[in-house]
Amino acid sequence: MRITEHNVGPGAYGVAIAADGAVWASLVERGELVRLDPDGTCTRISLDSSLSRPMVLTNGPDSDLWFSRGDGFLGHISRAGTISSRPVLTTMATPYGVCAGPEQTLWYTLADHDRVGRMTSDGQTEEFPVPEGSVPSMICAAGGDEVWVTLNQHNALCTVTLDGKLTTYPLPTPDAAPVGIAPSQDGAWFTEIGAGQIGRISPDGAIEEYPLPNRSSRPHAVATTGDGGCWATLWASNSAIRLDHDGQVIDQAHFTAGAEPHGVAIAADDSVWVALEAGSLVNIGSQQVVGAALARPSGAT
Repeated sequence: MRITEHNVGPGAYGVAIAADGAVWASLVERGELVRLDPDGTCTRISLDSSLSRPMVLTNGPDSDLWFSRGDGFLGHISRAGTISSRPVLTTMATPYGVCAGPEQTLWYTLADHDRVGRMTSDGQTEEFPVPEGSVPSMICAAGGDEVWVTLNQHNALCTVTLDGKLTTYPLPTPDAAPVGIAPSQDGAWFTEIGAGQIGRISPDGAIEEYPLPNRSSRPHAVATTGDGGCWATLWASNSAIRLDHDGQVIDQAHFTAGAEPHGVAIAADDSVWVALEAGSLVNIGSQQVVGAALARPSGAT
């Protein structure tokens, strides 16, 4: 396993890979985005407000990139690199999770307002309530006309349909505090930041939980691999871990102390990109050997 680090600036949080192979990341505290080209060129782009707090990035229904902003907007990155934004329905809210959903829609969560929203291609927005105090966090497509949502303070997952119908699935482990979630070929993988576990839910709502070797590792974000397994970032243990389809740990990448890994995305070549809040984007290459040394930054500013 080869691990290569690119310095991009402090506060790297979300990460996504554009159609042209460029890797984008959000710098939360700076109100900036970063574009890392395949040749290693790194460009930082200031948004229209230093207080915009860009967070989670995703591939949208239009093959462009979208991202949540903590100032009440969803940001859009066109394939030409043009950046714009659209307001969510609830003013002064904090969008967090964002994903492409059914029927070419974009979905988002309002963690501080206990709502899940849906935006159409022409900017029409509708929002639906989730249980009070549940803190909806990450969100992903569930297949059909639904999306999956982690309810961080409700210790549950839920689905929301196009017409706002909510179905809740309580987690077996108390105080699991789910955060990240990603669709898989047979349901969705999710993280339990409070319990040190990775979970999987089937389309019919059956839940399996897989304890991690370090239960204090604080798993945060998750991305699904082509073989039906997943990679997850472990915020408190400065690492990322890979599970196979059966929930067995088969790889782990270790970063420098204080790295604070958050977002994770998997590229077309099956390499893994991780955003480190300490100020880097890390690429995990061939997944054959565990614990390779960290390469020095290449081609980054």
